[in-house]
Amino acid sequence: MKLTGVELRRVALPLVTPFRTSLGTQTVRDALLVRVVTDEGEGWAECVAEDEPSYCPEYLEGAADVIRRFLLPALFPLDLDPAAVAPAFDHVRAHQMAKSAVETAVLDAWLRSRGVSLASYLGAVRHSLPVGVSVGIAESVDALLDTVDRHLAAGYARVKLKIEPGWDLEPVKRVRETFGAGVMLTVDANTAYEAADIPHLTKLDAYGLAMIEQPFAPGDLHTHARFAARSSTPVCLDESITSARDAAAAIRMDACSIINIKPGRVGGYLEARRIHDVARANGLPVW
Repeated sequence: MKLTGVELRRVALPLVTPFRTSLGTQTVRDALLVRVVTDEGEGWAECVAEDEPSYCPEYLEGAADVIRRFLLPALFPLDLDPAAVAPAFDHVRAHQMAKSAVETAVLDAWLRSRGVSLASYLGAVRHSLPVGVSVGIAESVDALLDTVDRHLAAGYARVKLKIEPGWDLEPVKRVRETFGAGVMLTVDANTAYEAADIPHLTKLDAYGLAMIEQPFAPGDLHTHARFAARSSTPVCLDESITSARDAAAAIRMDACSIINIKPGRVGGYLEARRIHDVARANGLPVW
């Protein structure tokens, strides 16, 4: 399969409601779409970087520049298959989100031309899964309860609450008391806490959470391991996991017992599958 052309397209999707996390409030989701054209068909993907390098080092305009100047020139000479993309990008350090967008578009084109679904290619064994919802930081606890109630009524099977210092114990307590122990409840801190907050965060154990996601800085596996040793709530790593090597290191350190795999953050679906395999070999669930 030969690459014959590429289109990069910026789009903006207004959110139904503002989404607030410990990192800020978002009202519009800007995205970069990548369309590759080959001699066997076309494929599409989305670059998941954000407008500014505040959440992660990559940002949309930078990703588009890396794709144009450094990634695409490496692909045009190749006889392409999905496994050939990542090795062709070895000369570019980091920029996982840009790499993922290009690899996924190539993968999409390759699978479409062969009539193979992404699910079967990745080895999926289920046809459906319970769907969860992520709930941002609200203006008040009452507003949060209204939002959670609406999502549960719509049929969502689990609820993830965004938390930050000053918005954690009380909202979690109220959600648990209001909706009962039968609701699968998790929290996500998006790196908002520090090592000194470990005693405070262990108080979340009282609310039967399925996990607490990424409480500390991405590179701070040591603090995650310290917290995991003191907390009965499972620790999930997200921002810390950018490769199968990261996953293996976190598992060796007992820094987590669950991994959230983001294909865009790790360089694409093939590396995501490798992370899945590492976690499964060590008995850790992933999502």
